[in-house]
Amino acid sequence: MPGTAVVLVCALVFWIVENIRVDGFAYFCNISFIGLTNGAVYALVALGYTLVYGILELINFAHGDVFMMGGMFSATMILSVFGLHAHASAGSIVPAILASLAVAMVACGLLNATIERIAYRPLRGAPRLAPLITAIGMSFVLEDVAIAWKGPSYTAVPQVLPTGHVFSVAGVTYTWEKLIVVVITVPVLAGLVWLVQHTRQGKAMRATAQDRDAAAMMGIDVNRTISFTFVIAGALAGAGGLLYALYFGQIRYDTGFQLGLIAFTAAVLGGIGNLPGAVLGALAIGFIQAFNEGLTWHAPGSDWTQSIVFSILILILVFRPEGLLGERTPEGA
Repeated sequence: MPGTAVVLVCALVFWIVENIRVDGFAYFCNISFIGLTNGAVYALVALGYTLVYGILELINFAHGDVFMMGGMFSATMILSVFGLHAHASAGSIVPAILASLAVAMVACGLLNATIERIAYRPLRGAPRLAPLITAIGMSFVLEDVAIAWKGPSYTAVPQVLPTGHVFSVAGVTYTWEKLIVVVITVPVLAGLVWLVQHTRQGKAMRATAQDRDAAAMMGIDVNRTISFTFVIAGALAGAGGLLYALYFGQIRYDTGFQLGLIAFTAAVLGGIGNLPGAVLGALAIGFIQAFNEGLTWHAPGSDWTQSIVFSILILILVFRPEGLLGERTPEGA
């Protein structure tokens, strides 16, 4: 396996170098900026998967649909509450985005905690298959709610993010809408790391993840800690939903299912249960998608993006199930 990995890495490097030669370095950089932006959005969703798995060892397949609901909440705030349009002034856009971000994070956090309380907690002692099937069922429930609320068509969100150049040097261009996505994402991710590593509630989360029974014996309210984890995961999904709606300009009932699978792949790639690993995996998937869809020299094209992403998922599960930054642990440890 190490030899195969080296061959694959060398082939990837050769392919990238050839694309730089054919398309030019400036074009490659511009495509990389798109990958960075996509990866930032995926990271917010992937962290929700990895947080919940770290606590319950549950793959919450409804998490992608919570992200979708965050986009729906955001679209409603932007369109119906603030009435923003493509030519709105910066003075009205900034408060509207911040308020929409707060509403999406709070609403999705509460929604996720409610799902945990109603659907997952009664099954906590059941075989693992039961909560997994329940998670898939909750995914369809949320999609049906979205269809009843917004209909089966795309909900369009006006392009309110500025699209001017942050800088443009030698053909390398970075625009404001990409920077804004990263500027919103980075503090949220940093705040999550600080919460988990340096707060009392974060210590309770880590203790519960390691051994729920021992944590309960030490006086930690396990149920409250798990609910808090779902609130945080839902809030991250809500932030991701807002950024997706603003950046891509549309959202639909099945958007969360598709993007949720990609974010889950990112979490597995980085090492599910590992926070830095989820971010690394999300950035890797973002770059893979951008390179595949944007580069021209022997790139399969956008029709093959999902096949490539899920092929990576299969390969990781077969050859390195602990992921890039995860640690292999003995079965039953």
